Amino acid sequence: MDGFINFLKPPGMTSHDAVGYVRRQLGEKKVGHAGTLDPGAAGVLPVAVGRATRLIEYLDGVEKAYRAEMVFGFATDSGDDSGTVVERADDFVMPDRERLSEAFAAFTGTITQVPPAHSAIKINGRRACDLLREGHRVEIPSRQVNIYSLQLLQTGRSHIVFDVACSKGTYIRSLCTDIGAYLGIPATMSFLVRRAVGGFVLEEAVTPEELAEKKEAVLLPMEGCLGHLRRYDLPQERLKAFSNGLLTHDRHFLAKHGHEGNVTLRVYCGGEFVGIGHFDAAKAAVLPDKVIVR
Repeated sequence: MDGFINFLKPPGMTSHDAVGYVRRQLGEKKVGHAGTLDPGAAGVLPVAVGRATRLIEYLDGVEKAYRAEMVFGFATDSGDDSGTVVERADDFVMPDRERLSEAFAAFTGTITQVPPAHSAIKINGRRACDLLREGHRVEIPSRQVNIYSLQLLQTGRSHIVFDVACSKGTYIRSLCTDIGAYLGIPATMSFLVRRAVGGFVLEEAVTPEELAEKKEAVLLPMEGCLGHLRRYDLPQERLKAFSNGLLTHDRHFLAKHGHEGNVTLRVYCGGEFVGIGHFDAAKAAVLPDKVIVR
């Protein structure tokens, strides 16, 4: 039982709970998820089953897409409406679309943000949110993230709805807080749904009820999540060598693809996915990283 599930996590379920739910439904111990989703948020949570758990790391850098609602007039310590209000503005003028577009432009591209302390980010091996609950002071360093696009969808009396496409490590709660600060109005994220993680999209996600009904029939092929990696077809006579960790010389690869340095590859042999490798330009060879099929 090997593959990925495009799981639709409902609000209130943690990512850890989702993994436990999949384990119970499929009777499989080896289960993991790619990309933690806040308990209060809903949406796409890729879940790996069996040998597919070895491929989770290759989803680390894929683009993510969200739809969020942001409310103006108050800010919280967690960045969402489940937290304690730390700032309030009862009398403010709602920004018009032109001003909002200006703010969105300012936050598109490479930006610096400080993740919320109420998060699963680990500090010295402990989750920040757990340290907070124990009364410890938590300081999280800033980080650079990429916002590929911001699209305003709807405005209301005190809220907006928008879509965002971003890199790994982006906290939409922090983005809402920072946009509010840019506009001079305290703001808080009030709703979040993750619409995509790479090729896993919301429209094709499986609900907990569907998983309970269809069981392993919802599993997607292991290599289905790896479309962002270049495909490499290994000669049949080199399959045993690849499986045993040996390199395969290919002096034509560099000239054909124009790559320098190391290139991560999803490797096939005879049309079957056999694992992950990389092309080492210095050695002009393909080296195995993870053998999935022997």
